[in-house]
Amino acid sequence: MNHSYRWVIVAAGGLLGCVAGGAMFSLPIFLRPMAEDTGWSVTGISTAMTIGFLAMAAASMAWGGLSDRFGPRPVVLTGSAVLAASLALASRAGSLVEFQLLFGLLVGAATAAVFAPMMACVTGWFDTQRGLAVSLVSAGMGMAPLTMAPLAAWLVTVHDWRAAMLIVAGIAAALMIPAALLVRRPPALEAGPDAMIADEPQPDMTVRQAVRSPQFVILMLANFFCCATHSGPIFHTVSYAVTCGIPTMAAVSIYSVEGLAGMLGRIGFGLAGDRFGAQRVLVIGLLAQAFGVLAYMFVSTLGPFYAVAALVGFIYAGTMPLYAVIIRENFPLRIMGTIIGGTAMAGSLGMSIGPLLGGLIYDRFDSYALMYVGSWGMGLAAVLILATFRPFPGRQTQLAAA
Repeated sequence: MNHSYRWVIVAAGGLLGCVAGGAMFSLPIFLRPMAEDTGWSVTGISTAMTIGFLAMAAASMAWGGLSDRFGPRPVVLTGSAVLAASLALASRAGSLVEFQLLFGLLVGAATAAVFAPMMACVTGWFDTQRGLAVSLVSAGMGMAPLTMAPLAAWLVTVHDWRAAMLIVAGIAAALMIPAALLVRRPPALEAGPDAMIADEPQPDMTVRQAVRSPQFVILMLANFFCCATHSGPIFHTVSYAVTCGIPTMAAVSIYSVEGLAGMLGRIGFGLAGDRFGAQRVLVIGLLAQAFGVLAYMFVSTLGPFYAVAALVGFIYAGTMPLYAVIIRENFPLRIMGTIIGGTAMAGSLGMSIGPLLGGLIYDRFDSYALMYVGSWGMGLAAVLILATFRPFPGRQTQLAAA
C-alpha cells in the first residue's frame, strides 16, 4: 500500500470529525429558536447535549473494540449513516423526550463511532510525525465552530429550526459517507488484528491487562478532569457574554475565535509533542488550561473575551490529541481502538458535566463565576493526576535509549 496514503487517512479523519462534531455541537445554535417554536425549556433542550455526551461515553469503548476487531471502515461508515439518520429524525421530533432520545442518545452514540476508531487508525499509520498527524485529524474536528456552527446559524435565519436541522443531516450524509469509504486499516494490521508488529510496546498485553493497568487508569482520570475543565466554559461562554451585555451575534463570534485558535493549538501542540515528548507538553498544557478558564471571570467586554477565548481555545484543543500519542507509545496497536475508546469514554463523561453544572450554577446564583472557579479546580486536578503517569518499564527503557 502506498505510504503516502496515510495523509488521505488524516484528511478523511479530519473531515469526518469536523462534520460529526459540528452536527452535534450545533445544538447551542438551535437552542433559542427551538425553545421559542416549541415551548420546550432551555434546560430540557440542553439536557439533550448532556445525554449526547453520556451516550458518547457509553459507546466509545464499544466502537473502539469493534474497530480493533473488524477494522475502522465499517465502524465509521455505520456511525456516519446513523448520525445523518438520527439528525433527520430529531428534526421531526414531536416532544422534548423524543428529541432528547433522538438527538442525545443516537447522535451522541454515532459521533463516538468516529473519534476513537479514527484516532486509533491514524496512530497506526504513523511511526514518525505521529503527534502532528493526530493533531491534524483533531484540527479537522476543531474546524466545526468555524464551518458547521456558522452554517447552522445562517440556516436558522432563513429556515425554521426543523428544516435547518434536516439540511444539516443531508450535508452530514453527503460528506461523511464518501469520506468513511476512504478509511483503511493500518498496513501493520493488514494480516489481521493479531498480527505481530516489530518494536511494539507491550506486544503480549491483553485488553484485560491494559484496562487494569495504572497507566490506563491515570490517562482516563486525567482526560475526565481535563474535559470537565473546559466543557462548561465551551458551552456557556456565549451565554455568559450575553449576560455581560454583548450582542448575541458578537457573542457567537467568541465561539468562532476559540475554534480558530484551537486549530492552531492542535498543530502547535502536536509539533511540540513530537519535539519535547507528549506527556511533558500535555502536563504544561493542562496547567495553562486551568488558569485560562479562570481568566473568563475577569472579562466583560468583547476585546478581552476574544483574548481569553483565543488563549483557552489554543490550549484546550491542543492538549486533546496528545492523549492518543501517549497511548500509542505505551500500548500495542492491535488494541488501540479499545484503549483510546476508554479514554474517550472518560473524556465524554467529563464533557457531560460542564453544560449541566454551569446551568445549575447560573440558575441558583444568577452568575457564572462559580462555574469558572470550579473549572479551574478540576483543571488543577488533571495536572496533578497526569504528573503521576509513568510509562511501562519496557517502554521507559526504550524512551531512555531513544
